[in-house]
Amino acid sequence: MSRYPAPFRVYDHAAEAVLGDSPKLELLFENNDYPFAHEAGVFIPESNTLFVTSNQYPHPQTNKTHIQITRITLPSSPDSTETTCTEITAPDIPLPNGGVNYKNGILFCAQGTPTSPGGLAYMPLPASHSSSATYSASLLITSFHARPFNSPNDVVIHSDGSIWFTDPVYGSEQGIRPPPELPNQVYRFDPSTRAIRAVADGFGRPNGICFAPDEQTCYVTDTDWIHGDGSTDGTRASHIYAFDVRMYSGQPFLVNRRLFAMADVGIPDGIKCDLNGNVYSGCGDGVSIWSAGGVLLAKILVDGGVANFCFGRDGQVFLLNENRLWRVQMAPQSKGALLGI
Repeated sequence: MSRYPAPFRVYDHAAEAVLGDSPKLELLFENNDYPFAHEAGVFIPESNTLFVTSNQYPHPQTNKTHIQITRITLPSSPDSTETTCTEITAPDIPLPNGGVNYKNGILFCAQGTPTSPGGLAYMPLPASHSSSATYSASLLITSFHARPFNSPNDVVIHSDGSIWFTDPVYGSEQGIRPPPELPNQVYRFDPSTRAIRAVADGFGRPNGICFAPDEQTCYVTDTDWIHGDGSTDGTRASHIYAFDVRMYSGQPFLVNRRLFAMADVGIPDGIKCDLNGNVYSGCGDGVSIWSAGGVLLAKILVDGGVANFCFGRDGQVFLLNENRLWRVQMAPQSKGALLGI
C-alpha cells in the first residue's frame, strides 16, 4: 500500500524522489461563475503571480465567445492559501490560450476569431508590480507566408530565442475560426529574422509542447482523441510524441519521431519537464508524471482532470482545473525546467 495520501498514486519507486516525503495537494481558489483556470499557467517569480486563461464561455454582456485572462497573486508562504485574483483586459489578444514567459512579459497563443487572425501575441509586464487591470499586447506573427494559422494552442521558447508552437484545427471546429488553411502542424518562428518553418506534421490535433532540460528532445502531445465538437474516439491518438532535436545545414530539425507515452484517461494536454528530465502532462484524471524513458512514475489525481499547469518555486506546481486552482507541494528539488527554480 502506498505511503502517500490518496491524491498521489505511485506506480514506480522512482516517484519517491519526485514527490518527496510528504507531498500535499491544496485548493487555492475556486470560481464557479466560469472556468477561469484552463490554459497558460505562466508563473512570474518577480511578483509571485500567476497568469491563467479561461476556457471559452459566453461573455455576460455580449453573449459572444470569450476567454478571460486572470492575474493571480499567490500565497506569500507555503503555509498560506491566501490568493487574490484580478481579471485583466488585453484587447489585442484575440481569444488567448497557451502562454509562456518571454522577455519581460508573456507570449500568448492567440487563437483568433471568425474575423481576426490568431498567432503569437506578446504582452509586456510592468517593470514593477502594478495593480492595473489593462495590458497592451502586439501580435508578432499571424500566418505561415500569408496562409493564416488555424488556432495556435501552446508555445515554448528555445534558448536560441526561437519560438516553437502548435497549431491544431480546434478553432474551426469550435466555431471561433474560419475553415482551416493549414495542416495540423508544429512551427518554429525566429523573431530575429522573422523566418517561419513547419517543423513537424502528421498529427491529429497537436496540442502541448515542451523541451527536455538539455533541449535535445522535444515533446508534443496529440489530443486527437477529442475533437472541437466534443466528440471522442478511443481509437484516436491520446499520445505524447518525442522527437530528437538535430542540426542540419545550420538549422534545427525534429527527427526520430517516436511514441513516448499514452494517457490512459482523457488526453495529455499541457506538458512540462522538470530539471531531472521527468515529463509531466495534464490529463483527464489529473497530472501524470513519466520518467525520461517513458515509464509512468506517478499521478496527481484531481477530479475533473487538469488541462494545464506550471511549476512555481522549489517543487510547487499549480494545477488548472477549470473552476479551481490547486497547489501541489512536491520534493523541493523537483524544479521546472522552464525557469529552473
